[in-house]
Amino acid sequence: MRDLTRLLKPKSIAVIGGGAWCASIISAAEQIGFDGLLHPVHPTGKQIAGRNSLPSLDDFPGPIDAAFIGVNRHATLEVVAQLQSLKAGGATCFASGFSEAAAEDAAAQDLQAQLIEAAGDMPILGPNCYGFVNAFDGCAIWPDQHGCRRVQKGVAILTQSSNIAINLTMQSRGLPIGYMLTCGNQAQTSQTDIALQLLDDERVSAIGLHIEGFGNLRGWEALAQKARAKGIALIALKSGISQQAQAAAVSHTASLTGSDTGADAFLKRLGIRRARSLPVFLESLKIAHQFGQLSSNRIASISCSGGEAALAADTAQDTELVFPPLNPRQVKDLGAALGPMVALANPLDYHTYIWRDQAAMTKAWSAMADDDIAMTLLISDYPREDLCDASDWACVTQAAIAATRRTGRPYAVVASLAELMPEHIAKSLMDNGVGAIHGLDHGLQALDLMSRPMAPLAKPVLLPGRDRDTAILDEHSAKLALAAHGLNIPKSVVVTDRAAAGLAAAEIGFPVVLKTLGLAHKTGANGLALGLTTPAEVAAAEPHLADGPLLAERMVGGSLAEILVGVTRDPAHGFVLTLGAGGTMTEVLRDRASLLIPATRFEVTNLLKELNIAPLLQGFRGNPPVDLGALLDAIDAVQAYVLANADEVEEVEINPLICTEQTAIAADALIRKAQ
Repeated sequence: MRDLTRLLKPKSIAVIGGGAWCASIISAAEQIGFDGLLHPVHPTGKQIAGRNSLPSLDDFPGPIDAAFIGVNRHATLEVVAQLQSLKAGGATCFASGFSEAAAEDAAAQDLQAQLIEAAGDMPILGPNCYGFVNAFDGCAIWPDQHGCRRVQKGVAILTQSSNIAINLTMQSRGLPIGYMLTCGNQAQTSQTDIALQLLDDERVSAIGLHIEGFGNLRGWEALAQKARAKGIALIALKSGISQQAQAAAVSHTASLTGSDTGADAFLKRLGIRRARSLPVFLESLKIAHQFGQLSSNRIASISCSGGEAALAADTAQDTELVFPPLNPRQVKDLGAALGPMVALANPLDYHTYIWRDQAAMTKAWSAMADDDIAMTLLISDYPREDLCDASDWACVTQAAIAATRRTGRPYAVVASLAELMPEHIAKSLMDNGVGAIHGLDHGLQALDLMSRPMAPLAKPVLLPGRDRDTAILDEHSAKLALAAHGLNIPKSVVVTDRAAAGLAAAEIGFPVVLKTLGLAHKTGANGLALGLTTPAEVAAAEPHLADGPLLAERMVGGSLAEILVGVTRDPAHGFVLTLGAGGTMTEVLRDRASLLIPATRFEVTNLLKELNIAPLLQGFRGNPPVDLGALLDAIDAVQAYVLANADEVEEVEINPLICTEQTAIAADALIRKAQ
């Protein structure tokens, strides 16, 4: 991996080009307090942002640690080659029109290859890249305004969107941003390359990652492993939720599993916490910066409003956070602080009896915290300072700080509305060890993310391989292929002479099911006849089935639950294993959960517990539990088949896998693989 130190912590910066963007680079560097060498470079020697430009890079007075290349894409190639020959520390390539434009310009991909070749061992950011702000060391290569200020410790944010990066620098939530970096189209230096190096900077408290696509999966695995070892939280905002499943999908699994399912499974596997919105992303980074991983999901809330107490409880319903009942110590100390007229509970409404009495507020808030509570929330919205006298609310800030010092426990002041937590108040709270949360709903979602325990480190994912043309195996062939890897399948026989169907059915034993082979979805295509108990019933049923060879199969009895077990090849993330409610109602119930292959039996068992039908597996309303071992064996068999055929397999589905008290047996199966 290339060393990015000189590029990201430069002592000298060359700004190449003469446009307004280059002038903005100089302004941004001055704004953040850059005190090293900074020279614009332009062949005319004209003034740029009040500085005389050098006519050539050869005239630069000393080594060039970092360069901003603000010229067109063709000239960029020449400049990169010259910088490389001068042994520069690295460059940001601003120009677009490289691989991101390949669909519109046939030459774009070749230009990107030339760019990589010209750079050689010199690291480059981009192309189509905005650059970075380093607020730790006071340097910036940033062709626009930014809202960063110098910090001693803070988070790093890496994004694939320059505009989102600009907006994030303007946040007024008190989040200390040490690095804001844009990655462009990552021709040479990837998002993970940058993040891996930033993990070695002890000033970085957490890393936020806005991700449009993963690229090298092994790089992400290395990043997650290193972050875990260093105890640094990774928070992701992944776009692409709305992408649909593959148009060619033929199984229920593929129709249920869009590309975002693979992304979600990959992030969970790596222990990267996924925020679903920008506010939750920022609030999670604030919590990670200040508190790191929370000790549990047990929280407490205290406010002077019954409405706020109820709102806190209701908002937490969509999370895994819990408000445990008050213990005897809390009840005793709260009673002493608040008197007999307050109904003690968690969340707690302490009414307004102690409002403005800082000592009494400190006493009550101290009583609410406990060693068993991961975070105590003090809900209080500050009034608008442009319209109101906010001096009365100083007691909130001071009591929160005092309670934190008295108890040594984690506290956060929460504004139910984000705009009612002024930035200077947030900074004051955070500087004194108290969390400052902008918005109750976003704050609770962030606390939920930071309270979830990390899964054990998983094996590397099975890489998805290349795209190829595929064909569908008939059900009989699919079942035999899976049975070779340990799947339990019913006794069956293929019938090509329909007149012999009754005799064939008798040989395998009644009751039987007749199926027309070659149909992906038999129920809706007149390809299925169930519960046939005599040769006469078979003979009567077969003329009404769709044309084609028949599969006569022994019906499975004693069903306690029907499970879907499916795998799809996700080109971006690996092979997605999906488990869900099976049978004819699969797409209606949409009860499913997914992870990536390979998955351990422990991971699969936990995944099954996420399903709404989990009670059926454990025994429900007097029914016995299913044979969990047999169910796990069946899932292992599917994984074994995929692992053995990764270069060919596209989709695998068993639907349903019929689970009984003694076994788990595949009633239907589908495989789509390379021709």
